[in-house]
Amino acid sequence: MYLVKTPAIVQRLLPGFTWRVPTADNVLYLTFDDGPIPGVTPWVLDTLGSAGARATFFCVGENVQRHPQIFQRITEEGHSVGNHTHNHLNGWKTNISDYLQNVQSCAEHVPGNLFRPPYGRILSEQAQALRKNYRIVMWDVLSGDFDRNLRPEKCLEHIIRHSRPGSIVVLHDSLKAEPNLRYALPRLLEYFSEKNWRFECL
Repeated sequence: MYLVKTPAIVQRLLPGFTWRVPTADNVLYLTFDDGPIPGVTPWVLDTLGSAGARATFFCVGENVQRHPQIFQRITEEGHSVGNHTHNHLNGWKTNISDYLQNVQSCAEHVPGNLFRPPYGRILSEQAQALRKNYRIVMWDVLSGDFDRNLRPEKCLEHIIRHSRPGSIVVLHDSLKAEPNLRYALPRLLEYFSEKNWRFECL
């Protein structure tokens, strides 16, 4: 089970994380987790490029190691990147020293100060240590594209129904999410573009 819309009370109780970008402008911050993945990430880049959209990619270090050319394309095309640990670690199941070392291993391949914990799971001690060097980015809209029991139409509906100005939307450039993503991404770009929304990087 997962929450499509992060409750406001959760955002208030955990103010040290970035949940959305406060703005009155019609701007969405699309984020893609878990790549880069051949076949999926290049398609995402093509689709974003066709819409003139910018996004943020939270990359797994070992995937960047395997596919450096795709990672280079992400940055060359004007998107921002963030650290998603080297091996997609669950912070709730990893001790602090191992977790921080894994983040550092990812940082050797993914520069910058943005970090998103895989699964959104991070312990307070881990977060406290990482805040010295990173802006920890969560989200307020979870598309559910990774859910193989979710119809693609419902994935798109999640985003359209719950997004507001400044929302940070989570999508995944992964094989697991690919079927839902291929349906939802071009349609959400078209829907919001027709209403004169912008898509920007964090």
